[in-house]
Amino acid sequence: MSATTSGVPPGSEMVKRRNRRFRRFAARPPAPTRDRARRSLIVTRHVGQFALAGLAAVAIVGWATSVASRRVGQREAIADARTTTLIKAEGLIEPALTDEFVTRGDAVVATRLAEIVRQDVIDASLIRIKLWSPAGVILFSDEARLIGRRFELGADEVTSLTTGRIEAEVSDLGRPENSYERELGAKLLEVYLPVHTPGGEPLLFEAYYRLDDVHANGSRLWRNFAPISLGALVMLELVQIPLAWSLARRLRTRLEERERLLQRALDASAVERRQIASDLHDGVVQDLAGVAYALSARARRADPGGSALASASDRAEVLALAETVRESIRALRSLVIDLSPPNLREEGLVSALQDLAQRTRDGGLDAQVDADGLREPLPDRVASLIYRSAQEGLRNASHHSSATSVRVRVAIEDEVAVLDVVDDGRGFDTATLPDREADGHVGLLALRGLVADGGGTLQVSSEPNRGTIMTVRVPLS
Repeated sequence: MSATTSGVPPGSEMVKRRNRRFRRFAARPPAPTRDRARRSLIVTRHVGQFALAGLAAVAIVGWATSVASRRVGQREAIADARTTTLIKAEGLIEPALTDEFVTRGDAVVATRLAEIVRQDVIDASLIRIKLWSPAGVILFSDEARLIGRRFELGADEVTSLTTGRIEAEVSDLGRPENSYERELGAKLLEVYLPVHTPGGEPLLFEAYYRLDDVHANGSRLWRNFAPISLGALVMLELVQIPLAWSLARRLRTRLEERERLLQRALDASAVERRQIASDLHDGVVQDLAGVAYALSARARRADPGGSALASASDRAEVLALAETVRESIRALRSLVIDLSPPNLREEGLVSALQDLAQRTRDGGLDAQVDADGLREPLPDRVASLIYRSAQEGLRNASHHSSATSVRVRVAIEDEVAVLDVVDDGRGFDTATLPDREADGHVGLLALRGLVADGGGTLQVSSEPNRGTIMTVRVPLS
């Protein structure tokens, strides 16, 4: 039917709004195509998040492995330095010592020690040695300027002399006996242990190693382990991504099946409601309309016998009955409109909600719709659930709350469609809601089940004399 034939001027705002809705709908891709594209995008995003989380885990494990490997390598390097020092001290230095060297500084022994140190002890890593007496005098060193000088031994060095343990620590180049080591321009690791003269007198042998070599050994260990550890982690990640993609696709398929079942339930409900509305309109409403016309006509004309109605009071009663029937007809027609759901895909959810609000205002209750936070189009099942929920909320506000105003707000929050129906009515104690449902107020109970089937939630908040808030949340995916 055209706008002109329906009694609406072609240039009216109603026609313009209807034409805009039609053009907007015609420009959309079909809803199944939109939903499939949206679900594919969601699957891709989730798998991407899984892959990024896996890469982050690989990076964290790789970093932890690097730190652990370097520490293990450094400990191994220090252990090697201790072992090397022990071998060189007991195998090379100690056999060359004499009691006379300690007491009188035998030049022959000193020369032999210098030769041994130069050829077999000093190398690229071990760069300095010192031989101490228990009194803190340096008896021999490859640095000739230190020979004969006396320094105070540290507590660890004295402990090593008395217990025979091998000690290792990072050198403190700020100490006086290490003044010539500063010229080497690097941090050093010093290892010391006791050696003995043939007469059994203990001396302290101290060897200095480049600390960079210790760190380099840790890095070498890490480089040896890195290909194995990181390679295994990367392979695990590469294996998991296809599995995650497969699981996501299966989950998407199950969700699509669930959505199809829910949509079939909604469609079946809509078909049944339309059938009931059609039966009411074509049957009971028409019959009642005929009764109303017959009563009105009977009240205004003489009866078949030629006499008027028995009295004016009888005629007034018949007219009142006719008016009651007409009121029933109007109520039934309103029910027919409520039962017959709109085509949300063509009309749009906002337009359908505005129509609901208008019918509520026609019933005497101020109703407003706030849809500023909504973006259309919504998935069909989501739009249907939001519409049905708003319809139930407005019906409850009109029939049960004694409210003067009601506000419907619909928005998208974090990929969830949110509906709030807020009225200023008398409210009730939510603890009595199960009893109300048991007494036959099953509208909310049925709606709660329908929303739950769609993966959403329905919550009712109310207090006596504080109004009622009905909140429905339905995920978009």
